[in-house]
Amino acid sequence: MNKFSSDKISVGISSCLLGEEVRYDGGHKQSRFCRIELAKYFDFEPTCPEMAIGMGTPRKTIRLVQQEDVISIQASDGSFDVTEKMQQYAKRRLPQLSHHSGYVVCAKSPSCGMERVSVYSPAKNNATKDGVGIFTAELMKAYPLLPVEEDGRLNDPVLRENFVNRVFAYHQWKTLEHEGFTVAKVQDFHAKYKYLLMAHHPAKYRELGPLLANISSNQDLEGFASYIKGFMEILKHNCSRKNHCNVLQHLQGYFKREITAQQREELAERIHEYREGLLPLLVPISLIQHYLREHPNHYVAKQAYLAPHPNELKLRYSL
Repeated sequence: MNKFSSDKISVGISSCLLGEEVRYDGGHKQSRFCRIELAKYFDFEPTCPEMAIGMGTPRKTIRLVQQEDVISIQASDGSFDVTEKMQQYAKRRLPQLSHHSGYVVCAKSPSCGMERVSVYSPAKNNATKDGVGIFTAELMKAYPLLPVEEDGRLNDPVLRENFVNRVFAYHQWKTLEHEGFTVAKVQDFHAKYKYLLMAHHPAKYRELGPLLANISSNQDLEGFASYIKGFMEILKHNCSRKNHCNVLQHLQGYFKREITAQQREELAERIHEYREGLLPLLVPISLIQHYLREHPNHYVAKQAYLAPHPNELKLRYSL
């Protein structure tokens, strides 16, 4: 069983997305973003549930089938059923994945899809697109806080940045857990993520404070669990331009006595232009970082909002 390491960000992934030829037709579904860009920062651990249960490749296609309230996973021609094998595999495999800080799955797959997987109904002779792959459903049930995303959705700039934000933040939390929780460390973690949380959902951010305040001691594991549950639920919400502007204006306030009237006006204009969709988010953030270098402020400098992930990923260029 792999162990968590704070030095590397371990992320699970469907094997086909890394270019492994494990699909039903003997091919792959390589994600260049994952294999080339994210692989510079994430330590990917591939899994193909269908190969793991001995289906081999090439193989007959499988699909989700609903009969009454039971969903099974069967060959498309109905010649075999691998539901029990898949569930047993998930039962064996999932305890080995606790070190992961995220997971990328293959869209539409009856074993790995995260959402909108086709579910066939023999009685109605049709299909709905409201299913979840058998393995991924068990994964999300076992690790409800784990950031999980599909390869196709990672083509959306907002969803892409949201997922990477969550992975980096969750890895930081797991590092605290690995080192041993203390109230002081979690308070510092909360302070670091204040403005990122506000950008995702300001109202829910305000609800998170009391959860932190109610943690009674360093041994209050239930309190820590309640806090991170609320934290990760907030990060699931996509940031809006309105919320980003609210955060940018808050950060602007820290420099009102340090920068000139002309500089304040320039920053206000860049924030307004971002709000109007004329500039990407990177522009006002870069200007704030410039002023921060000229006028150091420890509290602002430690804010995850300014750099929640490596700039080299260029995730904020199109936001």
